[in-house]
Amino acid sequence: MPKGKGAKGTKVSLKTAKKAIRMTPDGQRKLTLSNMGLTSFPKCLLKLTNVDELDLSRNLIQKLPDNIGNFSSLRWLDLHSNKLESVPESIGNLVGLTHLNLSNNRLNSAGLPSTLGSLTNLKSLNLGMNQLDALPPTLVALNNLQELGLFDNLFIKMPEFVKVLRNLTKVNVKRNPLSYAQGDGKGMLKKKAEPEEDVYLVHESGLCTTCLKKCKAEMERLITEGQRGRGVRGSCDGDILEEKRIRTFSGLMAPNSVAIVNQDVWRIRGKVEY
Repeated sequence: MPKGKGAKGTKVSLKTAKKAIRMTPDGQRKLTLSNMGLTSFPKCLLKLTNVDELDLSRNLIQKLPDNIGNFSSLRWLDLHSNKLESVPESIGNLVGLTHLNLSNNRLNSAGLPSTLGSLTNLKSLNLGMNQLDALPPTLVALNNLQELGLFDNLFIKMPEFVKVLRNLTKVNVKRNPLSYAQGDGKGMLKKKAEPEEDVYLVHESGLCTTCLKKCKAEMERLITEGQRGRGVRGSCDGDILEEKRIRTFSGLMAPNSVAIVNQDVWRIRGKVEY
């Protein structure tokens, strides 16, 4: 697709957008405008309310329109690697969304609206590579969520709602300053979690009998080691052993989920590849 040039970035017309729509193998209408040098959300796209999948990743978009919720048929929205600082509340109207990728932007916790909790059909939510240290508590309503990306953020503890999402099987919190407490409660010392260990959140119903037995045996072994640690070195070591089992998670690979360079450098590399 040809790219326009100018100080205000690439312009996309309605005609150009319509020509860019393709049918996916499963019959979805997908519009891809990735790596186009867009500095703003093309307003003409709001007229294409019958699009099922929209990819605006790897651009320079700083703001989404307040009426983005008008994409009533949208099932897949990819906005990774832009310059977004906030998300409009109307995104909660996209109740049909199953996949939402907001990774590698400039989002902080104040920029995430509580209406994200209305996206109850979400199966995958990628918020990695931002500046988040907390999430809206309304996300506890995302009962269908299976994959959650929180890597490369500022979290010092896991969001509480993660514990109650029954269908959640993959959580990526690598490269966060997660911490655990050491001590007897007086003058607690916080230590950074080591990100090397990889643990998957898997519900028992998703395991075969053999794997379930192995997991339970490993859990019992860790508990036993923790109890021995309490007897020899005090109670704190056992707690640390238990915390090690749950403090980091992997999976949820995104196009940029393993990037370690900053956003602008990564984008330049993407353009060269393109």
